[in-house]
Amino acid sequence: MGSMPERELPKPWIETPLVESAALSKAAGCRIFLKLENLQPSGSFKSRGIGNFVRQSLLRAPSAPLHFYISSGGNAGLACVAAARLYAHPASVVVPLSTSPFMVAKIRAAGATAVIQTGATWAEADRHLREVVLAADPHGVYVPPFDHADVWAGASTMVEEMAAQMGGPAPDAVVCSVGGGGLFAGVMEGMARVGWGGRRVLAVETEGAASLARSVERGELVTLPEIRTIATSLGAKRVAGKALEWALKEGTDVRCVVLRDEEAAMGCWRLADDERVLVEAGCGVSVALCYDGRLGGLVEGLNRESRVVVVLCGGSNVSLEMLMGYREKYGGVEGKGLVKGLEEVPSTVTAPR
Repeated sequence: MGSMPERELPKPWIETPLVESAALSKAAGCRIFLKLENLQPSGSFKSRGIGNFVRQSLLRAPSAPLHFYISSGGNAGLACVAAARLYAHPASVVVPLSTSPFMVAKIRAAGATAVIQTGATWAEADRHLREVVLAADPHGVYVPPFDHADVWAGASTMVEEMAAQMGGPAPDAVVCSVGGGGLFAGVMEGMARVGWGGRRVLAVETEGAASLARSVERGELVTLPEIRTIATSLGAKRVAGKALEWALKEGTDVRCVVLRDEEAAMGCWRLADDERVLVEAGCGVSVALCYDGRLGGLVEGLNRESRVVVVLCGGSNVSLEMLMGYREKYGGVEGKGLVKGLEEVPSTVTAPR
């Protein structure tokens, strides 16, 4: 069985816009560019990495009746289903019992062949998939949510787009969220390829899921005892080894940033007010750096002409009701012990008093 020419299989992701945000630039005191990965077919950057894994699997075995399986509480599952449907192949998703009915409904609506709920955590759901579900399907293909070279290669394509879209010199910094590390590893791979390898990268996590930060501190992979964060898409107890390798690699400039849940929530509702864009908390934690002087302490020499790219990784676990709840519960976080934004923006006017 031969392989299929790559040009004959369309890519399951799209080139997304890179837009300069006037509001976030004013709030941060520098030029903020948003890479709009929330516009991907699945609603998140996962369309690149997971989509590339599915595509490469079919390129290697174009005639095989493959059935794709993934363990995911949300975005990776949606990306797997979206990619498999594009190629007219079945895809099933195993999710932990903690997955909300809202996300289960989204995965089913996307066209999943089956959604199986089992296990208290993602790790337990993943074990069930590997040991029980896949064992019963000789045509089943395990799709890794973040820890695979094809996943990193897919994610890296956004950096090539960013380089072409920005033009001129490399940005002063790139900001991305870190869960299992697939996005981060892909961003680092792409930056090395386009000549941005020595630029500052801010790898952002929440306190209850800071597996990369803890691993960097120890100089080795650390498995967290538990995940406690509203940013459920960042909930990997242990990052991919490649992510830690990039974070510690000589010649790179990676800084781990760990914020509180309330800051991640604030990033979500302020982005909605400032740019009319809805993202989940795992993305909002990166956006939060643009507010109240957070970014200035993380990028040396930051000024109004500095250029910073924020990967708006997206995510589907968000609704207007959730954002309203975030604002009501966490509305007082702005400015606590921080420098106020340089200029007033819409979200400073709408902020709870």
